[in-house]
Amino acid sequence: MAETISKTDIVYRYKHYLTWQEDQRWEIIDGVALSMTPAPSRIHQKILVELLTIFHNHLRGKTCEVYAAPFDVRLPLANERDEETSNVVQPDIIVVCDPSKLDEKGCNGSPDLVIEIISPSTLRRDLKEKFYLYEKAGVLEYWIVYPENETIVIHKLVDHKYGRPEVYSTEDRITTGIFDSLTINLSEIFVCQLPFRE
Repeated sequence: MAETISKTDIVYRYKHYLTWQEDQRWEIIDGVALSMTPAPSRIHQKILVELLTIFHNHLRGKTCEVYAAPFDVRLPLANERDEETSNVVQPDIIVVCDPSKLDEKGCNGSPDLVIEIISPSTLRRDLKEKFYLYEKAGVLEYWIVYPENETIVIHKLVDHKYGRPEVYSTEDRITTGIFDSLTINLSEIFVCQLPFRE
């Protein structure tokens, strides 16, 4: 279950994050440290691998790059210096098309596309806290994947705000606003669940 760290009187920043134990996964949203436990389910991981493979194959040899968690994304707001950033997240998948945002620590600045795969322990964080954070940071597309419902909801940035959500299910194909030539058949993404249904 996702937990808020016990100390509430501190605004946590990236400089604190860098001192925490490497075997523990955390995110910081608006200065609040949040645990990244428990580990994702097997279905979560299978969907992640399917999506990651599609993006990786499509982007091979192109400027844009795709990464999967654990991968730190620092989202400085209001001219925060890197070490003072109060937002550090580990989205399930990101696509970054500006190479200057990538460094040895991860991504410093907003990715072009973020994908979060919903699990019970991260539901509120993904739908509320991260939604507003990604919108404010200027993430062009935010995809929320619902494994149980076999749907993907896509939010696209329009005039600095996420517009009306686009909802896709297993019968649909997704074309992104970022890559004209990429089409994703959702039956191929969610078919990985079928053998495990009761």
